[in-house]
Amino acid sequence: MSNNILVYVEQRNGQVKKASNEAVKFAADLAQKINGAATAVTIGAEINDLDKVGGYGVNKVTHLKNSELENYSSSAYAKLLGAYATENGVDIVIFPNTSMGKDLAPRVAIKIDAGIIVDATDCEVDGDDIILTRPVYAGKALTKVKFNSAKKVITIRPNVFNAGVPTDTTAEVNTVNVEDVDLSTKVLELKKSEGKLDVAEADIIVSGGRGMKGPENFHMIEELAEVLGGASGASRAVVDAGWRPHAEQVGQTGKTVSPTLYVAVGISGAIQHLAGMRSSKYIVAINKDKDAPIFQVADYGIAGDAFEVVPKLIEELKKIKE
Repeated sequence: MSNNILVYVEQRNGQVKKASNEAVKFAADLAQKINGAATAVTIGAEINDLDKVGGYGVNKVTHLKNSELENYSSSAYAKLLGAYATENGVDIVIFPNTSMGKDLAPRVAIKIDAGIIVDATDCEVDGDDIILTRPVYAGKALTKVKFNSAKKVITIRPNVFNAGVPTDTTAEVNTVNVEDVDLSTKVLELKKSEGKLDVAEADIIVSGGRGMKGPENFHMIEELAEVLGGASGASRAVVDAGWRPHAEQVGQTGKTVSPTLYVAVGISGAIQHLAGMRSSKYIVAINKDKDAPIFQVADYGIAGDAFEVVPKLIEELKKIKE
């Protein structure tokens, strides 16, 4: 089994994403298990504090730099990563299972002729085998899988592998200015809600469903999320109805999340929604239907009207914070 591991560090607007720190820590831990070494690579224009990824366990990060690569390009990024992995004899490539990671990982796997296992939630090493656990059947079951290929590509689920507290160690940054850039596809502009946390990265999420009865009532979800210091999310039904933006959708066709605390308000618990959040550490459900499926996965449940429960919950939490 090869012991040469490469982890991709995702950045957005020059800032390293939280999920990338988790991927770096995962790569460093895996390197220890197989008696190997892990290095990192990133792509973009100007990137801030790149050396700080060293605090999560790697001592070297290569920055493939070009001003045209400030925004994501699937063709350019995949070509550069594939070539870099091949030139450096890399046989294990690790990505965070973010929107970019899910798009980029299979493209790189094809370029380096690697097997791929996505959305891993646990990892163990048995001799020469890397055995990964991943959810299947919309999260209703877990399966353990291993590679039968020499080269391997892995994506890990965000918020599952704890990055921990970084050390003061910094990584050596090797900047490589690239000129041959394939820009057959390119993201021209990225827009995000200012001042709002991304549900994919938040440690606390409060999500609302059809039980909120209309978009005008989601201010309660936003206020509860703000009091808790978290992000506001939504079910697919709510997004399909146009009540909330797709960026907030949690579920199989939205974003997969694994926060420390997930509060589901007025969400019945459809399979596709559970698939996106059931790996949360603690789940709190608020629903007036005591037989709602969401209570089957909840650690704590309140069978009551959200319009009565949520305002009181906000009030009590504000008292605690005073």
